[in-house]
Amino acid sequence: MTSYAQQERSAISDSFLRLGPDAPTIDDPWLARDLAAHLAIRDSRPDLSAGQYFSALRGRLDDAMRKLAATDFVELVERVREGPPGWSAARIARVDEVVNGGEFFIHHEDLLRGTPGFERRRLDVGHERFLWDMLKRGSRLYFRQVPVGVVLVAEGHGRYAARKPTDNGTAVLRGRPGELVMYAAGRARVAEVELDGPPEAVAEMEAARLGLS
Repeated sequence: MTSYAQQERSAISDSFLRLGPDAPTIDDPWLARDLAAHLAIRDSRPDLSAGQYFSALRGRLDDAMRKLAATDFVELVERVREGPPGWSAARIARVDEVVNGGEFFIHHEDLLRGTPGFERRRLDVGHERFLWDMLKRGSRLYFRQVPVGVVLVAEGHGRYAARKPTDNGTAVLRGRPGELVMYAAGRARVAEVELDGPPEAVAEMEAARLGLS
């Protein structure tokens, strides 16, 4: 059975070729070619990918991305489609699902939602459940800089307390699992999520920096 990580890897590769190297993404100023370069480096150069989290290494990562993004786009996309090299632990299906299942979903949506007038994808129940479980496991990291309580309510999948209430109350996020994942990953402006709660909690949530990096 094809994993969700493999499905999204194949799907984003098809979308790259369909939309072209200069297609916009929601990660402005990145274009499709920049996003493809990011994914290729993430697969094969963990030493460079560390630049996402350590400022001292950022220059090397940015330089490598610029050079790779300027190469032949079709070849770059095929590199993304082929996945990590043989020595990578992500070649193991279970590891790939954990490491890349959510990452490739988010970045595929980054590409698709960068196109004006985009249509939201309808995910099957199994894919939504996978994303919901992933979000619950990672919620402490995604919302670690939110100074109020956080409750997630996924339509058809239940609710989850991501952070304990504080004196300023609790912010409640409601939406489909994929939309909640996009919100938690710092894509609130393109996520179809309803935000409720006391005014103070809502304001803190809207101002907070979300995501893993």
